[in-house]
Amino acid sequence: MRALKIAAAGMTAQQMRVEVISNNLANMSTTGYNARRAEFADLHYQQLARPGTINASDGTQLPTGIQLGLGVRASSVSMMLAQGSLGQTGGDLDVAIEGQGYLEVTLPSGVPAYTRDGALKRTGEGQIVTADGYPVVPDITIPQDARSISINAEGEVYAYFVDQVQPQLLGQFTLASFTNPKGLEAIGSNLFLESPASGPSVVNDPGQDGLGLLRQGYLEDSSVDPVKEVTDLIEAQRGYELNSKVITAGDQMLSAMVQIR
Repeated sequence: MRALKIAAAGMTAQQMRVEVISNNLANMSTTGYNARRAEFADLHYQQLARPGTINASDGTQLPTGIQLGLGVRASSVSMMLAQGSLGQTGGDLDVAIEGQGYLEVTLPSGVPAYTRDGALKRTGEGQIVTADGYPVVPDITIPQDARSISINAEGEVYAYFVDQVQPQLLGQFTLASFTNPKGLEAIGSNLFLESPASGPSVVNDPGQDGLGLLRQGYLEDSSVDPVKEVTDLIEAQRGYELNSKVITAGDQMLSAMVQIR
């Protein structure tokens, strides 16, 4: 009975959908997080009678035929690119990206990674790093005697000193863009890796070639809409229950079939 396998595939699909939704809800407060969406496609169809098949001697053709679907499969888990709201923090190293683009960081292995989490810190030597200690590219070091720093919208970092009127330019943040940002490989800790699907990174100054601007003292909130996620969760739960009822009905039909005398 095909219904059992089809319903089992449906339950597996709804379970995966619930897992994606639960991950979105778990990251409601994650800086710069973009919600994910599970996407599905129908499986191969069994052609019992193909459309257009001639079914009579006068050449009459079947207008639709008989095509029985064999269930559903997961096609992708897509990242929904959306600008999260900017929350003011007042931190001098908190930087939000207003628009497109990613900050580039260097992992301990030397591989470049990309993030929209602008909650930056500095080491004991003054180097600007992420919360996990990964240095931001390009390397910018804040002098120990600097009394404050300023980051403008174009990413230029200035340091102010007690005995100087004019600030000193320490460097400039750059942003990376991709042809297909949805193709980036998520590795956790708000980090992404370049992949063949994303295309190579294109690095430029903030505000150039469609890249966003930087906002000092702000962080980008998660783009998760909790109301929508809970609504989708209820819908997925109902879908799971309905598929389980199909299995129950199929089991009852098989039971009736084997009990025929």
